[in-house]
Amino acid sequence: MTRIAHLCAALAAASLTGCAGLTADVHTVANDGADHTVALQGEQTYTLARTQPQDDSADHPQAEKLLRDELAKHGFVDTAGKPAHYLLSVAYGTRPASIGVGGKDCAPADCGAGGGGLGALLFGREYQHALTLRFFDYASGTERYKVGAVFTDRNADPQEALPLLVKTALAKLPFDAPADWRVKLSIDKASGVPNVESMQPLQR
Repeated sequence: MTRIAHLCAALAAASLTGCAGLTADVHTVANDGADHTVALQGEQTYTLARTQPQDDSADHPQAEKLLRDELAKHGFVDTAGKPAHYLLSVAYGTRPASIGVGGKDCAPADCGAGGGGLGALLFGREYQHALTLRFFDYASGTERYKVGAVFTDRNADPQEALPLLVKTALAKLPFDAPADWRVKLSIDKASGVPNVESMQPLQR
């Protein structure tokens, strides 16, 4: 069982949010302004750009595999370093956080997912995981589309959060306007794979 699945089991046992209540937030920026739907028009080929730390990381190839598999579901093809329509930049990380899982759907006292109180005593510190994907025009270097996904849980390992973050960031490609969305997910009990249940635009 994955750590995400363990988290779901713990939340459900405590009558808290449960696996079906996981949410993550998305923020998008399209170079074409409000018309996000034209941000990624053109040939759906890409190549991945790596930073030096990513090149040196033993874990990063797994992150790239998750991305390739999810992008393929949207018709995007990795050219494996050969000329492509888009250059895709990937950044992700984890830091301590004090917000509830998936934002403000319920009060910490009700959800048990806040930064303090009984939830913190029972389950420990919260961590915010973030993933940012940036699509650049390969020929001109112009950024065409940027999407960031944020998820909070009590697991400090960024690799464990990546499947959920990738699924969230690519729940739509591209997301329509407005720029901010909330994605509700569930975790398959058998495989531990996250699935998108619904997407709701947020007005900031």
